[in-house]
Amino acid sequence: MAEAARGPSVSTIPAHKAFADTLAIGLMRRYGREPMGLARGVVIVPTSRAVRAITDAFVRLSEGGLLLPRIVAIGDTDLDEAVGPFFDPADAAPVPPAIEPLKRRLILARLLQEARPGLDPAEAVRLAGDLARTLDQLQVEEVDPARLRAIDLSGELSQHWATALSTFEVVLDRWPGERARLGVIDLAERRRQLLDRACRHWANAAPARFVCAAGVTSPVPAVARLLRCVAGLPEGFVVLPGLATGLDDAAWDALGPHAPDPVRGITRPSIETHPQFALKLLLDRMGVAREEVQPWRVASELDAPPARGRAIDSAMLPASLTHRWPTLPKGERRFDGVTAIEVATPAEEAQAIALKLREALEVPGRTAALVTPDRNLAARVAAHCARWGIAIDDSAGRPLAMLAPGTLLLAIVEAAGQSFAPMALLALLKHPLVAASDPERRLKWLEGARRLDLALRGPRPAPGLAGIDAHLREGDARTARLREAAREWWDGVRDCLAPVAAMAEGGDRPLGDHAALLREAATLLAGDAAWARAEGRAAADLLEALERDGGEGPRAISAGALLPLMRNLLDEVAIRPPQGGHPRLAIYGLIEARLQSADVVVLGGLNEGSWPALPAPDPWLAPRIRGELGLPSLERRIGLAAHDFAMALGAREVLLTRARRDASAPTIPSRFWLRLEALAEGLESEPGLNGWVRALDTAAHRPAARPAPCPPLADRPDAISVTEVDRLKADPYAFYARRMLRLSPLDPVDADPSAAWRGTAVHSILEAWSRRDGHDPVRLVERAHAMLADTRTHPIVRALWRPRLIAAVEWIAAELTRQMGEGRRVLGVEESGAIAIERVTLTGKYDRIDRMPDGSLGIVDYKTGKPPSPAAVAAGFSLQLGLIGLIAERGGFDRITGEAMSFEYWSLAKRGDALGYTQSPVGGRSGIAPEDFVGMAHDHFVAAVREWLTGEAPFTAKLVPEMAPYAEYDQLMRRDEWYGRD
Repeated sequence: MAEAARGPSVSTIPAHKAFADTLAIGLMRRYGREPMGLARGVVIVPTSRAVRAITDAFVRLSEGGLLLPRIVAIGDTDLDEAVGPFFDPADAAPVPPAIEPLKRRLILARLLQEARPGLDPAEAVRLAGDLARTLDQLQVEEVDPARLRAIDLSGELSQHWATALSTFEVVLDRWPGERARLGVIDLAERRRQLLDRACRHWANAAPARFVCAAGVTSPVPAVARLLRCVAGLPEGFVVLPGLATGLDDAAWDALGPHAPDPVRGITRPSIETHPQFALKLLLDRMGVAREEVQPWRVASELDAPPARGRAIDSAMLPASLTHRWPTLPKGERRFDGVTAIEVATPAEEAQAIALKLREALEVPGRTAALVTPDRNLAARVAAHCARWGIAIDDSAGRPLAMLAPGTLLLAIVEAAGQSFAPMALLALLKHPLVAASDPERRLKWLEGARRLDLALRGPRPAPGLAGIDAHLREGDARTARLREAAREWWDGVRDCLAPVAAMAEGGDRPLGDHAALLREAATLLAGDAAWARAEGRAAADLLEALERDGGEGPRAISAGALLPLMRNLLDEVAIRPPQGGHPRLAIYGLIEARLQSADVVVLGGLNEGSWPALPAPDPWLAPRIRGELGLPSLERRIGLAAHDFAMALGAREVLLTRARRDASAPTIPSRFWLRLEALAEGLESEPGLNGWVRALDTAAHRPAARPAPCPPLADRPDAISVTEVDRLKADPYAFYARRMLRLSPLDPVDADPSAAWRGTAVHSILEAWSRRDGHDPVRLVERAHAMLADTRTHPIVRALWRPRLIAAVEWIAAELTRQMGEGRRVLGVEESGAIAIERVTLTGKYDRIDRMPDGSLGIVDYKTGKPPSPAAVAAGFSLQLGLIGLIAERGGFDRITGEAMSFEYWSLAKRGDALGYTQSPVGGRSGIAPEDFVGMAHDHFVAAVREWLTGEAPFTAKLVPEMAPYAEYDQLMRRDEWYGRD
């Protein structure tokens, strides 16, 4: 009878104590006196990470060999296999298997597409992930989906929510049939059945061993029933983490959940953002009063002073009771051992954290850990620690999409989706895993890829492998050598891309077929390196699952839609580092940090939106519907993050960190940070750390002076083109870099058509028109249309430039026809020539030279943009037309003789309402007489030659900056370090 009257055995380990060590010490004291005492027991914990934490605690505390109890993670996906007959008695009826999460998601995506015709496959898979989470919540909270139809919300929902709800109901109606077809149940339902079966089994026959449920805070009904069952066993007990037993009844009752007001029928909302709400709800569902919870009377070496626990309880009072803070005793408001540092940027924050972790290693045996939900911050800290040869991994893991096998798969998909656009193709060919199995082959591969990179510079070639082939066979003479070198390598590796080409050119196909081609392409390109290590095996497992179950998902997916789909799936696969990192340092996410302990704990990223994170929206159920169904509010995650913060704050030495701004904007301090500041009337600053952060990377910097190289006279060029004269005069250093250092800027890969490209295209049309079509206006327009229709023409040009180009060439044809009718005659187009002046060869190529009606020469230059301004010409720049006239007058062009008296820019730009106009740099307001222009150009040219080419003047950078707008060599001359200082 005494055993029957035993109340529930529930204890708590306060936040200021190291949970895992305190629990292990208590269990060893209670059961460790007998050799098999511990080994006969079972410890139920929430996660696999908690299993490791408690196992490590037992190992630390044991002085020799120790037989550990069986430690079971209640969140294990294969719960029955992990614990055997403990939860799954041999004589019990088997529980149906659970459907694999990816398979369920693909089926739900297909159902969504069928419910919403036209839904993009990638978007369907993304929405299916949210839908699966909502289904899980309904099952975990044991809410019958049929209740949705009983909720009358007519007229209260926006069109968006109404559409989402109707789609959700359609899927809910069809999902049970899909499960029955496969003979499976949902994982959440299977776990519930296993837990309930264990409760029934133990109620009928209590296990002849101790059963301890430790660290479990989930308030879901099935877990609450299990914990209530464990607490009632003769040798069973529950140990909760960080229950606030010191919180007074008013604050405790304010948390909720609340009963409806009998008069007004209104239910006061619960404070789900409070760190104690989940524990209170768990106790309520267990049927255990807080007064029945006893303290776990054990201490460990890692515990903080008891005053810390009281201060944490005070800091986390509900908002309606924070008016008590000024009246609290100082002992309940002090955070001895807690310091803070606030820095300017995330980079400085990571530096400060790394220094704090490094400092801990100076004390033998001292341990330290960073706890943060910000994975970017964690990666920065790990990189800083690597500077000192400290390997510290983020135990929360990294998304597979960021690791080499994942980025290889994404590169393959992107190359297929973009039909081998140069940027995507080169990113794939240069991927670090491609041809990486043999170092010598890798070097040769990279050499070939770099040659292809040079050959593909400029506007995009035609799509597909055939487009790359054609681009390497054709093109202008300037790039012939580059294209030939690239083609030799390309012909040998092209076959490796055959599966990628099949994806790109095969149209829509099932997801399983795409996965098979992906696997084949990755193997051809990277070999076994694609599937090596944990991340490679995870990538292989994902592709295997997609090949096997892809037929259950969306029926047909294009290569273009595959990229966001694969990125979404790869992002959700976390690759955690294997054991073997630094034994005294760790980086944890919030879930991984639960039940962990260390001498020094750094809580990083304490900004709103990071810790706590913004609640993830539910795209399927409106907040009102969730409330009606009794589902947790979206803000409950904030309460869980608050509990994680409170537990981590209980370490013996704690450093809080935040950055005042992130990459884009100022940040707002976390509500937890602000609570501590308000309660303690300011947080103690970490002494010296700010100074170390600033000093560590501060280097003495002496800005560079303006460069002015002065090479010997013999090394200076003895030839110059008319287009280089302005560069020589305005920016001599740029001329020096191009002509003497032979540094030419590369066109970007997959470049948008530049002004130079458009000019070259127009010049080629006009040249062919003049040489072959006899200036027939109709043929000029036809040639313009043919150029735009060419597959090598950039789509932007084809779409946006067509109206302007056609109107401009029509104007050129009409204007030339009119002038030829007045006696003007074209003498030549696109011819080169040269003359010698001052021991220097001046070269040039004219666009067109005409014989004017008076017998003089007319120099014409076509411009796709605006012509040079008269002010620039008057200042001695933009004298190309005059220099071309000089070459023509001195016989530098074949078959061209005469005196140049007319100089015209034929611009295709818009002026007023018309496209196309002529403008002359001489006459009118320019102040330059046409007959003087050639002489003026000659004099300016001779002066420049005497100063820089046959003289000894230095090639000074940006000598006339207003006439040197181009920035190709600004980095080489380190312009930003000296410009403006003198």
